[in-house]
Amino acid sequence: MTSWHRTYSIVPLCRLLCCAVIAVCAEASSAGNSVCWSPSITSCAECLQRGPQCAWCFKEDFPDVYWPSQRCDLPVNLLRKGCEPEFMEQSETKVEVNTTISSTQVSPQDISITLRPGSEASFTVAVKQLERYPVDLYYLVDVSASMKENLDHLKTVGVALSLRMKEHSSDLWLGFGSFVDKPVSPYISVHPSKINNPCSDYEIHCRPTHGFHHVLSMTRNMSEFTRVIKRQRISGNMDNPEGGLDAMLQAAVCQRAVGWRPEAKRLLLLMTDQSSHLALDSRLAGIVTPHDGLCHLENNVYTGSTRLDYPSVGQLSDKLLENYIYSIFAVEKQQYQWYEELVHLLPGSYLGKLGIFQASNLIDLVVDAYKRLLSEVAVLVSVEDKAVSRYWVSVSPVCPDGSTAKDQSCSGVQPDQTVYFNITIGLRTCPDNGEDEDIRVMVRPVGYNESTIIRVQSKCHCRCGPTRRCHDDNQSACRGTQEEEQRPNRRMIQASNRDLNWNCRANGSDVDCSGRGVCECGRCVCEQSRLGTVYGKYCEMDDFSCPYQGGLLCGGHGVCVSGECVCEEGWTGDSCGCLVSTATCQSASGLLCNGRGRCMCGKCVCDDPRYSGDFCERCPACQSTCQSHWECVGCHMSHGLTPKEAEPCNNTCAPLVDYMDDVSGPTGDMWIQCMYISSDSCRYHFQLSLHYGQTQLHISTRPECASSSRQVGTFLSVCALTVLCGLVVVAVSRLLLRKNSRSPGGAVDVYHCTGKDLSYIPTTNEKTVTYRRDYPPDHPVEMHTEVSKMPYGDPWQC
Repeated sequence: MTSWHRTYSIVPLCRLLCCAVIAVCAEASSAGNSVCWSPSITSCAECLQRGPQCAWCFKEDFPDVYWPSQRCDLPVNLLRKGCEPEFMEQSETKVEVNTTISSTQVSPQDISITLRPGSEASFTVAVKQLERYPVDLYYLVDVSASMKENLDHLKTVGVALSLRMKEHSSDLWLGFGSFVDKPVSPYISVHPSKINNPCSDYEIHCRPTHGFHHVLSMTRNMSEFTRVIKRQRISGNMDNPEGGLDAMLQAAVCQRAVGWRPEAKRLLLLMTDQSSHLALDSRLAGIVTPHDGLCHLENNVYTGSTRLDYPSVGQLSDKLLENYIYSIFAVEKQQYQWYEELVHLLPGSYLGKLGIFQASNLIDLVVDAYKRLLSEVAVLVSVEDKAVSRYWVSVSPVCPDGSTAKDQSCSGVQPDQTVYFNITIGLRTCPDNGEDEDIRVMVRPVGYNESTIIRVQSKCHCRCGPTRRCHDDNQSACRGTQEEEQRPNRRMIQASNRDLNWNCRANGSDVDCSGRGVCECGRCVCEQSRLGTVYGKYCEMDDFSCPYQGGLLCGGHGVCVSGECVCEEGWTGDSCGCLVSTATCQSASGLLCNGRGRCMCGKCVCDDPRYSGDFCERCPACQSTCQSHWECVGCHMSHGLTPKEAEPCNNTCAPLVDYMDDVSGPTGDMWIQCMYISSDSCRYHFQLSLHYGQTQLHISTRPECASSSRQVGTFLSVCALTVLCGLVVVAVSRLLLRKNSRSPGGAVDVYHCTGKDLSYIPTTNEKTVTYRRDYPPDHPVEMHTEVSKMPYGDPWQC
């Protein structure tokens, strides 16, 4: 009976266990499929940083109250677990548009956005092209000597341009300014006669060199504009590049002096025949203060020219954009390529080429530039510098014809047409301090005097409802075996968990388990890494993040802790490959590296690069130092090789000098054999060594001297030997000649004169007689005889 009961009572228990396993697997599967859940997440802020789709449940009686990481999940999973939407903290994104601000060209002009890390928000900015704009055109002219002819033609431009622009603008105002370059050396000649008149060499009266001179503020009076142009005179400077960009920045930022109208389209026309100086060029003149981007006009003269550096291209671009200015460059063809590269870096700029300069050419250029610049609508989005790395921005324009441009602009826009810019702003991360942050993002249409301000508020903290209690770090993963009624109250659990968390932190650390594990019941559960194993009380050790030596982690003489090797006793170094002991660096003399180096990793590192060897004992470059001690040995020789008499030699000699009868005894790597020859031709042997880091000399007291009689005998012996060698050479030469003169049979060839030969003997004339014999055939003999002139009747002997 008992046996039967035991057998069938197991069935309900098995069913219960199976249900529990299925529930656990379903829960694990749900958590595993969620991109939000992770065992390392312990707070609401960490949960929301997982992504905009994640949510945190701050419900107090949440079923998984003792597992904080289970509170972070997808909203659908939290809802299935019993967490209602009103108890969920989610990554909500808000976009609010302020419609109270009226605008005619750019709308809306004020937008507020709320973002959380990983979220993004999109909105649309509309830019409308009006039919007719008032236009402000400021002429900025290079008045260097090479621009004299162009300046003369400019005198007739004002009225003609005003009539031409009536077709495109409701109201045209003109202004004028001139520039040359910085009035300092080496850009100008500082000779007293040329400071006030740079053209004195050409007998022309010029105006002094100036960086920028504002001559005429914006006016609609064309007669006044023409009168001002006629009064202008040329100037001069030394180098080819001019200060055009420096003058452009002043004309852009000095709005009150120039008279830019807020409602007008602003055109800045630069006329020059040379390139322009850029930032850092003024170092040639000793000017190193960067340009501050501010206006420095006093009495319409740029006073910062001799104090501030030239502006950079980026700085000029920002100032033109901030002041809604289009830039037009009218340059001659020689400098066209230089300015062609420049306009790519300046938004809202136009480049025109002037061949043979005439007023009509300039008018056409200005009108074409105005029509071209207005037909192209572009925006630039700028984020505050402090937050630019934490945000990302994308811009997608929709042109009036319905097309989507790849860049941030639309071309061919006509009056009364609108371009829509779809802009998306995303927040990557929160600030390092984890606090909420408010920044401003500016959307500026190029050349428009209206813009859109985006106020972005980043939410890095969780509010968790009216109670502001997120329950993110108040519960522990520890569960006792007690029943529900035996569990301590919440305040006790909170205090207990705080104490347990401190057990998971190393001394001086504010992160649980070194950031590589989860604290459970006061003990670290280290995470699993694909790189290797993480272990240790605080998960501070691993087997992959430290250097290897000899194929072993930390050289096999240490453990890896927080990315650094902690070496065993007796070892040191980044990879524990160096011995701490210096025993292997002690030489036979007992000194460390013979006093010439340091012991590092158990090996000697010589201080003097000439020395080498295991103990810095070798010095190949020092083996030829015998000659450097000749003066010392000579001093001791002159004092009779006695210690008392040789005391004056201590100033020029090594501190250790000893006398010996014979110095041929001790030899080896530590001793160098040397010889000194005195004035009386006596040879003194001495030894050189380094003893305990000091030079030591052993001088022999037995010189080797040769007598005079011996020298004479040696001289005579050498002479006799020389004569004997000469005789032997002569004898051998004669034997060789005789051997070569013999016939093959061994007989000596003897020639006898015949009667025929005698008939050819000359009597009174000088002749050359040649005799030839062809026998034997393989060895013919030929003889030439010179017969000189001799008196008639003298007998001839053959």
